[in-house]
Amino acid sequence: MPVHIFRAVRQQNGIHPAQSLVKLDVVIVGAGIGGLATACALARRGHTVTVLEQSHTLGEVGAGIQMPPNSARLLLKWGLGEFLENKVVEPTSIKVRRWQDGSEIGCTKLVPEHKTIFGAPYYVLHRAHFHDALHQLALKLGARIEINAKVQVYDAEAPSVTLLDGRIFTADLIVAADGIKSIARQIVVGREIPPKETGFAAYRTTIDANKIRADPEIAWIVEQPNINLWVGNGRHAMTYPIAAGKSFNMVLSHPQAVGEVNAQSPAEIVTDMAAHFNGWDKRLTKLISLVHTTLKWPLNNLPSIPTYVHPASKLILLGDSAHATLPYMSQGAAMAVEDGAALAEALNLLTSPKEVARVLKIWNKMQEASSINGHLWHFPDGPEQIARDAAMRWEVEEGLEAEPSNFSRSSPNQWSDLATSTWSFGYDAERELCRGAVQLQRLSET
Repeated sequence: MPVHIFRAVRQQNGIHPAQSLVKLDVVIVGAGIGGLATACALARRGHTVTVLEQSHTLGEVGAGIQMPPNSARLLLKWGLGEFLENKVVEPTSIKVRRWQDGSEIGCTKLVPEHKTIFGAPYYVLHRAHFHDALHQLALKLGARIEINAKVQVYDAEAPSVTLLDGRIFTADLIVAADGIKSIARQIVVGREIPPKETGFAAYRTTIDANKIRADPEIAWIVEQPNINLWVGNGRHAMTYPIAAGKSFNMVLSHPQAVGEVNAQSPAEIVTDMAAHFNGWDKRLTKLISLVHTTLKWPLNNLPSIPTYVHPASKLILLGDSAHATLPYMSQGAAMAVEDGAALAEALNLLTSPKEVARVLKIWNKMQEASSINGHLWHFPDGPEQIARDAAMRWEVEEGLEAEPSNFSRSSPNQWSDLATSTWSFGYDAERELCRGAVQLQRLSET
């Protein structure tokens, strides 16, 4: 595709984007956050999109989720905002706290710094509200969503998928957004790549915010819309308000032996959760005492895989099926949104159906995340912990009155460190795809 044509298409990419010159019939397997976000990204460009979801009902389980600027920027541009009204909270800051007494050892201001620097808000919300908003937007943009549609067989050459009930769906492109246990991954890569246990698990739960407000010792945590993160030896607890402040989210990460089977009763899970954080800041343990039910999730990730695109260029992997990662930078869902955004931008480069393989090659090159926070947060008390806390201390001493220029300082707090924050929150998947395409085009002309 000539560069001048590419630039003309790119200039029309706004709230009402130009429709793709080549409109494809796309089947997306999986109606999770990644699948629905991709449906939105493609449908708004005029592609015919069918989403197949194996569940009998459409919805999300879990608790809170973060929408950092790199995904919020895309989703708000696509029109998601109208479905998020009275659902999101915009935290003022992220406060890192010592496990033992809750004293602040780090602070990143989100308002107005992140919005000013990265051009979009930093939101937190309930996963179910996020999922429902994406569902509504996908329908509004014209996507078709089929539930009770479990894919049993992928044909990467046709391409097509065969469902458990015998139905066959054919398309120009199949997008496998079928999660960390993807059955399409082996077909794309040519060998089995199973998820890898990390030795950690997380409790995820929510508490009615009114129960917290009723206790003067902990009421402050819902009155101040912050993300609060307690860090200690092998464990951390991340908390924030969701549902416009009506509910309070908690995620508590802890070690779990590789191979351990989660076969406990609900009551035993709550008891074990409290035991893992026994002796921590009394305000945190008081919050934990308000929990009566919780979900326990093993934290798994995937080894790097060599490609996300099948050799026939008609079947691709997206989201957790391609790059499931640990949640320590809260980028899992955001990366899936970015995958869908970049895919739509890549397909928007098409001037002929014959170019699909070439633009998917461009898209594949753009999909490449670090789990460094899991190491930094979990230091036991000692020299490394003292050095980490001292390196972040300036954020507490100066950060509350700091100018955005303080982001130029290096910090083990990855939200404040300029290099990490810019790489993560400042990333624009659509823009970077376009830049990559231009660079590859120029290389091919030399």
